[in-house]
Formats: sequence, structure tokens, C-alpha cells
Amino acid sequence: MSARVPVLSQRARHVVSRFTFGTTPRLVDDVRRHGLDGWLDRQLRPDAIADDRAAALDDWWPQLWLGPQELWQRHTSGVQPSWELMRDYGSWLLTRRIRTRRQVFEVMVAFWENHLHIAHSSDAFTWRADYGRTLREHALGRYDDLLVAAVTHPAMLIWLDGANSVKTAPNENLGRELLELFTLGVGRYTEDDVKDAAKVLTGWRVDKWHTWALSYRSTDHYVGPVQVADFTHPNADPDGRAVTEALLRHLARHPATARTIARRLATKFVRDDPSEALVSRLAAVYLANDTAIVPVLRALLAAPEFAAAAGLKLRDPVEDLVATCRALGADFQQPGAGRAATEAIVWQTMDLGQLIGDWPRPDGMPLENRPWATTLRALASTTYHRLVAHGWWPSRDIGATYRPDDWWAPRLPIRYDALVDHVSRVILGRPATDALLDAACLALEVSREERIDADHAVVTWRMGDVLTTVLDTPAHYHR
Repeated sequence: MSARVPVLSQRARHVVSRFTFGTTPRLVDDVRRHGLDGWLDRQLRPDAIADDRAAALDDWWPQLWLGPQELWQRHTSGVQPSWELMRDYGSWLLTRRIRTRRQVFEVMVAFWENHLHIAHSSDAFTWRADYGRTLREHALGRYDDLLVAAVTHPAMLIWLDGANSVKTAPNENLGRELLELFTLGVGRYTEDDVKDAAKVLTGWRVDKWHTWALSYRSTDHYVGPVQVADFTHPNADPDGRAVTEALLRHLARHPATARTIARRLATKFVRDDPSEALVSRLAAVYLANDTAIVPVLRALLAAPEFAAAAGLKLRDPVEDLVATCRALGADFQQPGAGRAATEAIVWQTMDLGQLIGDWPRPDGMPLENRPWATTLRALASTTYHRLVAHGWWPSRDIGATYRPDDWWAPRLPIRYDALVDHVSRVILGRPATDALLDAACLALEVSREERIDADHAVVTWRMGDVLTTVLDTPAHYHR
């Protein structure tokens, strides 16, 4: 490798840190070759980007794509309990995020997985991977299409009790979450709105515990006039699928929903407390473009508030794991025959404070014993960084692959400060700061000027400590 790895401009680093799961030398090359705007254009058209290594992962876990009845039979017979299937789904998600070149797309899939959340531990496991594929189909499309597809999906119907909601006893869970989380937002609906939304959503059925097939029963649908916020409908047809879609599309286009989606995007990609002015501008773009998401993302990227927010967002535990693996070039072999590195990274997300797909999401802080931006969370990350930087866990004997230590030295002999600078450029996409150099010298008790040759301890057994020091810098925690 070159002794002077190219780095990104400050603006490019900011965009990449917010809209990818972490830099890699190849990603940096792509941005520099196409220019930041050209790279973004390609990322927002993911089909234009070849992504064979990520696509190949579908064949690693073929059980994810089996039909719901077969998955249920595998669960009840002990062939593969539901928790193992959902562990495999988490493995598939994490490995895709590590491998994919369609980074903006994958980040947006994760965003919708949180916004339209279904916990991996729910009874919806027979449909959960299919639900994830549904979110992918609409991740960069229109929100009204996404909302209709998600709310009427068997997994969502199971998760929020819509699958057993009937006209004689409408279950309000799905109707309430539809209004509070997915569309209008807290304080913008009444209890009567919830009740009528629940009535509209009656009739959808899933044959739980048997075939798990999705169906619609007109005999279970509530018939009669309904009003949800400013949506009114005679609701006279026993087949309520049309009124369901009409309600969902109306809510998706509601000004309050526009602000909900705008605020979620601004909170995710700009700062934790986005300004009302930014939310209003993004909401206006959302409405002007008939709920299309890409124009909102472009407006967000062009906003002065976005440019001013560099360094104001932290990676969550799952993002830390994925970014660390990407930065180190860590990869994983197909599971099987005792080689389960892809399983190990799922449990490592729990060690970091957020088991992938776990509850509570998408709102609220994690549970008390799952810290976020706390000292304990930072210590958990430093422990994780050290394990993976040294290749200790996941280890090579269970299918993890890592760059050899001498890969990180662009040439030998080399001054220690030049080596640290090189590592910083590869991992962080930026030159080493004085603070990082001082930390690296302190961590290994090596001076900046020290000559590092092929027999030096830094190369023979302590390169993992150099990598850990770089990973522990604030620049790696920020996104």
C-alpha cells in the first residue's frame, strides 16, 4: 500500500460518516473517483452499483427465505427454533452492512427497520425476513407505498395484534402505533382516532400456529362510518382492503406525518435536537414530492444545519460494530461445520449494549442495563475494539478473516508516527492528529521518531494495540 493513503475532504468525510456504516479504502477511492456528488447520485440509485459479495449472502442462510409454514414446522420440531432463525437474520443483516457497496441504501434500510420496528423476538419470526425484504423494496421510494406495504404485512399484523383484530373486538395496538409512531406523532391524535383506525384495520388475518398464511375476512371487518383525524370514509364495503389503503395513503400525506418523517430523518442524520426550521423545510419537500424520500435526503444534505453538525452524532452499538469491521477489513466465512463467526458478531452487539433487532426500538433510550452514550458504553466499545483489532474474537478458527499485521505497514522500516498516520488514514479516512499520535506513543511506550522494522514488537505482535488506539479515538465513535 502507498505510504500516503488519500483522504477525503472535510465535507466528504461528514457526508460519508452520516450515510455509510464506515469508511474503507475502496469507499474512499469511489468517492474520489466519482466526486462526492457523483458518488451520492450512484448511491441513491443502488441498482447501478454491483454488489455481488453482499448478494451472495442470501445463499449463506437459505432457511431465511423458506415459507412461513415450513419455518413454523422447523421451529416446533426442534430443527431450528425461532430464536436461532432470528439470530441468523441478525447475522445476515450485519454481514450485509459490513460487505455492501450500496452503503446509503443499507443505512436507509436500517433506518426503516427502526422506524417500522418489529422485534426479532416476536411471534412474527415466520414472516420476519420477508418483512425485511419488503422494507428494502421501498427504502428509497415513497413513504406512502412503504407504509401500506409495512402495515398490511403479516409480520406487522402479528407484531401489533392486527392479525386477530375483528369487528366485535377491534384491537387498538396497530391503530395506535400507526398514528403515534408511523404517522401523525404524539399529541396529534385522539383516542377516538385510535378506535376508528382500529376499526378500519379489522379483517386482516394470519393463521397463527398453523399455516401462518395471510388472508382477508370480510366477515371480520367493521362496517360503518369512520373518522381518523381529517380522514372520513363511509366504510360501507365488508371488504375493507380499499379503505385500509385509503387511510394509510392519506396519513402518509398528512402534514403532521411529513413533520414526523422529517424529524426522524433530521434526528438520525443531522443532530439529536434538529431545529424546527429544518424540520419544516424537510417536511415541505416531503409533501411537494408526494412522500418520496430521496428528495428529502438531498434537501437534508444541502441544508446549512447538516454542514454545521459534523461531530455531533455518535454511532450506536450496532453501528460501532459494523464500522469497526469495515475499518479493519474484517470479514467472515460462510457459517457451517463449527465456523460461526457470523453468529459471534450478533452476540457482540449485545455486549456493546444493543442486541440487533432487540426492543426497545425505535423510540426511547435502551433499557437500564444497556447503556448508550455512557462511560460503561465507552468501556464496552474499547473492549470490543481490542478483541477484534487483535483478531481474538471472532477468531480465525471460527471463520473470521483479518488483514495480517504487516499489511498495516506501508513500508519497512518506517518511523512510528508515519505508521500511525498511515493507519489513521486507512481506518478514519483522515491524517493522524497530534492527540492521536500522543495517545499511540503512550499506549505502546514508543516515541514518534522510533524506527519500526520487521523485527520490532509493533509489527510482530503489537499492531493490534495500534489499531485499538485509533479505533478508540472520538473520530471513530462519531458518525
